Amino acid sequence: MHDIRAIRENPELYEKAWAAKGKSGVAAEAIALDAKLRAAKLALETAQSRRNEASKLIGQAKAKKDEAEAQRLMAEVEQVKVVLAEQAEIERAVSDELQGLLAQLPNIPLPDVPAGADEHDNVEVRRWGEPNAIANPRDHVDLGERLGLIDFEAAARMSGARFVILKGQIARLERAIGQFMLDMQTQEHGYTEVSPPLLVNDAAAYGTDKLPKFADDLFKTTDGRWLIPTAEVPLTSMVMGQIVTEEELPLRLTALTPCFRSEAGASGRDTRGMIRQHQFYKVELVSITAPEESEAEHERMVGCAEAVLKALELPHRTMMLCTGDMGFGARKTYDLEVWIPSEGRYREISSISNCGDFQARRMDARTKKAGEKGTRFVHTLNGSGLAVGRTLVAVMENYQDENGRIAIPQALHPYLPGLTHIGGE
Repeated sequence: MHDIRAIRENPELYEKAWAAKGKSGVAAEAIALDAKLRAAKLALETAQSRRNEASKLIGQAKAKKDEAEAQRLMAEVEQVKVVLAEQAEIERAVSDELQGLLAQLPNIPLPDVPAGADEHDNVEVRRWGEPNAIANPRDHVDLGERLGLIDFEAAARMSGARFVILKGQIARLERAIGQFMLDMQTQEHGYTEVSPPLLVNDAAAYGTDKLPKFADDLFKTTDGRWLIPTAEVPLTSMVMGQIVTEEELPLRLTALTPCFRSEAGASGRDTRGMIRQHQFYKVELVSITAPEESEAEHERMVGCAEAVLKALELPHRTMMLCTGDMGFGARKTYDLEVWIPSEGRYREISSISNCGDFQARRMDARTKKAGEKGTRFVHTLNGSGLAVGRTLVAVMENYQDENGRIAIPQALHPYLPGLTHIGGE
């Protein structure tokens, strides 16, 4: 959500940012609605003032026994009441229209975000590790099905497309990856583990900018709740409507949860395998910071996610997204992309965003210094640390040998005692 006062003060900044996302003219539209709203409020205040003044004069007229004047004033009050009702309705309607427009407008990028239209204009920041030379690498589907440990057909019979059943050692490997990630983020990087609800209300989904724009990407229950698309929603919503002292910041929260996405806009994309599923596990990282600390926290959070890939010795690169490829609520985003041998390319495994005060304004999350009266909106950041399913894919493919056997990364040995390989002796 945006501050309309900031748009009034610097419309060119907002217009340029939104035009880059295909929304030309919306800054002028917002300012026009704001002017209309302020005019309605002024008219309402003027009418209220006249009603109060006339009401006092009625008493004075009656005290003077001037019944004619009292009747005239009472008639005027009745007319003013009609005007009040009309102006109140105008104010409500215009306010709803303005808020609806602002709720649909994306965050604006920081100055150092590269300009661009899509993923082809993203900028590589750094790269780690060299892809292994694997002759004729099998993809994770082939590897898992040959081992009899991945079953897409049974999952489709019971749930439809974009679901999978993992069995035996592959299921154990997925669980180990999730636990390893969670332990690293809590024990080494200072995040507090949270076990949050998997169902949230409209306020939580709206506050984290999932509603109204992304309603079609979510699953909704019959009682009006939403299955979480990521633990970002409940973790960030922990400060919804709250005032947190600056001394408590930063809040660093993490959770390993199932995530649910309808993938409404992904028809025809990644239909094979586990890259794009309706249900998957993910370790989420969320930070709540003071405004001046969010950019440094963003860089730190990226490092926390990169550390997982380094520990698993998975080749990867870090990309800064351009203006046209950033998400709706982000003002700056880094993507981590891991090497997928069967595709011969890097694929996204984590997206880490600084949202500034965009979400905080929507959910009214503030901070203040102890002993001071004034408050400020917090800044919120979120990112994957990492997507467990995609990490499983990367481990299976990068650690395969020519016979389809999968080695277990050294970092996971404590989580899989006695198991060094999956498949074969």
